[in-house]
Amino acid sequence: MALSCGIIGLPVVGKTTFFNLLTNAQVETSQFFSGKTSTNFHLATIPDDRIDFLAGMYKPKKTTYATLEVTDVPGLVRGSSQGQGAGNEFLTAIREVDALIHIVRAFRNENVLHVDGSIDLLRDLETVNLELLFADLQLIEKRIERINTAKKKTKEHELELAAMLKCKDTLESEKHIYQVDLSEDERQVLRHITFLTEKPMIIVVNLDEEQLAEREFPQQREVEAYAREREIPMLAICAKVEAELNELGPEDQAVFMEELGITEPGIKRLAQVVYDRLGLISFLTAGEDEVRAWTIKKGLNAKQAAGKIHSDIERGFIRAEVVAFNDLKELGSMAKVKEKGLARLEGKDYIVQDGDIINFRFNI
Repeated sequence: MALSCGIIGLPVVGKTTFFNLLTNAQVETSQFFSGKTSTNFHLATIPDDRIDFLAGMYKPKKTTYATLEVTDVPGLVRGSSQGQGAGNEFLTAIREVDALIHIVRAFRNENVLHVDGSIDLLRDLETVNLELLFADLQLIEKRIERINTAKKKTKEHELELAAMLKCKDTLESEKHIYQVDLSEDERQVLRHITFLTEKPMIIVVNLDEEQLAEREFPQQREVEAYAREREIPMLAICAKVEAELNELGPEDQAVFMEELGITEPGIKRLAQVVYDRLGLISFLTAGEDEVRAWTIKKGLNAKQAAGKIHSDIERGFIRAEVVAFNDLKELGSMAKVKEKGLARLEGKDYIVQDGDIINFRFNI
């Protein structure tokens, strides 16, 4: 199953624009609070300079980048956890994703009405935060009631109840589930429950062009402090500029970015931060048929990574021929890498590193 992220936030803050930028889906956006209730799903390509380099070197028939599934959900409003607006649709959609991208509006545009009548980033962050807290709290209260009214209580029920009460106390003090100090047994007993406030999150502040040029937006210090306290990565990106960049060819794009004083598109940074936040890395395979990035969780060994390509390769695993991408880039050819003794043969327990170029030897 593909790992996924959900784009959340109030209505008309730029969620669908970011969705389109990440996925090239070209879904229609709205300048007004339209009460949209549909959820959009699409795959996003994770930009990777290493794949570009290898494709230039091998001139393969096919080039395949890593991908993530992205979900664009209806705008959340105050009371979504009680079913207000598109609340139920919103909550159902984001329960199923692995990470959340929270878009918060800093851009000024009198033609685009703010659902609360004014721009206030901290208020908007808290509105969404509280709805996630309330939704988790409801879930916990229902589960506690079910355990307390059960005719027969098992040891597992008792353990789950203790864990649930810890979670409830944490939420009531306006903290998230990921901040709860749970034992390994308590984590295991809660593994079947999906908490919204346990999901990794990224905050994206949607700037206007002036704010981008000035590298400054209202309440910046407070928003940065908010993200820092909660250990949430924060990016400031101008969706309007990103959309314009997206329309340009590589040469014009480079000129435009130089004029703006930016080194890489914000949407590329966002894709990479999401990927990292999910604890993912890519190992690479390269040849004349295909250059490809394979997505795995950090910490997998060579035999498990082989299974990502095909179960037969995992089953018949013998050795992994491994070259670090940076060594290949620096030396310019596989022949020179081997000459320098930098191509390694690794066994099944080798922990795969981000950017490893691997050729698996196997026998079935």
